[in-house]
Amino acid sequence: MTESGPKARDRATTGVWPLIRAERAALANDLAGLTEEQWETPSLCAGLSAREVLAHITAGASLTPARWFAGVIRCRFDFDKQVAMRLAEQLGEDGAETLERFRRVAGSTTKPPLPKMAMLGEAIVHAEDIRRPLGIRRDHPIAVLTALAGYYQGADMVVMAKGRIGGLRLEATDGPFAVGSGPLVSGTTLALIMAMTGRAAYLADLGGDGVPLLRRRVPSQD
Repeated sequence: MTESGPKARDRATTGVWPLIRAERAALANDLAGLTEEQWETPSLCAGLSAREVLAHITAGASLTPARWFAGVIRCRFDFDKQVAMRLAEQLGEDGAETLERFRRVAGSTTKPPLPKMAMLGEAIVHAEDIRRPLGIRRDHPIAVLTALAGYYQGADMVVMAKGRIGGLRLEATDGPFAVGSGPLVSGTTLALIMAMTGRAAYLADLGGDGVPLLRRRVPSQD
């Protein structure tokens, strides 16, 4: 079982920015050379193309807390409206420009008022939102995925993962992550993360008696 508590959380967040930079750099490399048709591939984020999700990641890496809050005021506390506004700011004229804007912020430590682990989650989860529909695979370092899974299993801010996995036992088949009690849900650490964060496409990669319950809690994109 993964270790929990303040000390474990402190260790998990030590040196998070280098991990974020590495994930961003890997995504930029994976997306180099996409055609305009590929950029318009529907992502795992409902209603957004691969290109739009990349612009969303860029926006998150460009927003200071003050600028984030100014946007909230401008959008009258409509958070979805602010997300759409900031995404549009970073989209550019075509896929090549969207990617170039992303490359410029790959090393950024600018962030909205979110924990650093949440930014690592953005870098990994949204990257997989893009990669999976495009048939691109990345072998993430298992230690990084384990730390992120540990963060999400207790998180109900922005991503409501904690409630989604309540009453279930999650066990990774490729690493040490394990948490909870109840019907079993097992699979790779990445598949567990993606299911925890509401990606129905990854449910097919999971096994165990708890999968039907988890499936009821993860909305389908169909």
